[in-house]
Amino acid sequence: MSAYKNLEEYNMEVTTEVKSKFSSIIDEIGEDVTRDGLIKTPERAAKAMLFLTQGYKQDPVKILKGAMFKEDYDDMVIIKDIELYSLCEHHMLPFFGKAHIAYIPNGQIVGLSKIPRIVDIFARRLQVQERLTHDILECLNNTLKPQGVAVVIEASHMCMMMRGVQKQNSVTTTSGFRGQFEKIETRNEFLKLISSDLS
Repeated sequence: MSAYKNLEEYNMEVTTEVKSKFSSIIDEIGEDVTRDGLIKTPERAAKAMLFLTQGYKQDPVKILKGAMFKEDYDDMVIIKDIELYSLCEHHMLPFFGKAHIAYIPNGQIVGLSKIPRIVDIFARRLQVQERLTHDILECLNNTLKPQGVAVVIEASHMCMMMRGVQKQNSVTTTSGFRGQFEKIETRNEFLKLISSDLS
């Protein structure tokens, strides 16, 4: 018996509607949606799209508040190299990369796994990298109310690589800083640490 279990769940009414739209798109571009390789594609594409946009149905504030703990620690906490995958809202093509996030607690810390979850929630929506950076930053700042928050995202965009200018090696970097990270010395310490290999 296989140990694999698919845990994805879908609203069948919504899935059926989205499946119908994908079937029409495949037909309109000149393909035969009834041929063997494409028969199940509209359903697969519908489920993929619903999975990749599931962030709309998740509450990042609730997730953070459910894992906040009183603690006197008041030095920098950094989680770097958080993988992220999102869809550009302009062409609905993927962009992907890494987020580096730090905060300085102000009487409360948050479970470390929750910060990557916040990244996923905002990434799994139709996005632009600039807003994704801002969404993560403001959610952490407004919910944790720390002494400071820093977010840096580095990402490659398929809309630049597969179409348009077709530049394969370009990387886009966005950043946001609040509180103590607006001071140049604190910001520089963060930027030095995320660029260092401490292993």
